[in-house]
Amino acid sequence: MNAEAEPVYGRHPVLELLRGGHRRVQEVAVLAEGRGPALQDLLRLARSQGVKIAFRTRDQLSAMAGTPHHQGVVARVSEAEFATLDEVLAAVGAGPAFLVALDGVQDPRNLGAILRTLEAAGGHGAVLPRHQSVGLTGTVAKSSAGALEHVPVAREGNLVRALEQLKEQSIWVMGASQGEGRPPWEVDLTVPLCLVLGGEGAGLRPLVRRTCDLLVSLPMLGRIGSLNVSAAAAALCYEVVRQRILRGSGEKLLD
Repeated sequence: MNAEAEPVYGRHPVLELLRGGHRRVQEVAVLAEGRGPALQDLLRLARSQGVKIAFRTRDQLSAMAGTPHHQGVVARVSEAEFATLDEVLAAVGAGPAFLVALDGVQDPRNLGAILRTLEAAGGHGAVLPRHQSVGLTGTVAKSSAGALEHVPVAREGNLVRALEQLKEQSIWVMGASQGEGRPPWEVDLTVPLCLVLGGEGAGLRPLVRRTCDLLVSLPMLGRIGSLNVSAAAAALCYEVVRQRILRGSGEKLLD
């Protein structure tokens, strides 16, 4: 995919875009009167990579970004590319796998937030279905705060088949289900793992649910009966982190 995609905007997302080096940055446009050491660091990095730098008015940047919330920095880039499932698996390296599969997440802000959490929690990659899922848009890049430049994302025509392939690689597939399944702290999440979360409202599709090795569920103790998918992802990802830190320190976990 070499066509120009939605612009990436915001100082931190553009900085991580330049640091990641996975996408060709065609131009970085900045506010003409912009100041500050963070902006200067960004400009130095762009110049070192031979990226064109343009100075624009605030209105011009808003027109480029499609929003006034650009923090004075907008980058024109080549379209973000999906990885293959093999490339996602190759990113795992020597440690136990930590992947996320998303069954029908269509809000770009949710996808971006999940990728941001996954990267912060040491995750290795994500898997999306080809249909009924948001793509790797500029809004996803912005919401991920740069994580999109570091986390490989595969897009598979058949999510169930992709999950079966992960199981063939000895990766446990654990689905997040509202009101059904074991609390995550009662499950060993230190094993090679792929967490599967459903889309906004609909949750996991029945066939995807049946493909999971087991289901986990976050208890809802208040009056609200469910969590936003990105909030649920954050809670589950950091339970994975908690257990793996404890396992590394030699403390016993529940079987």
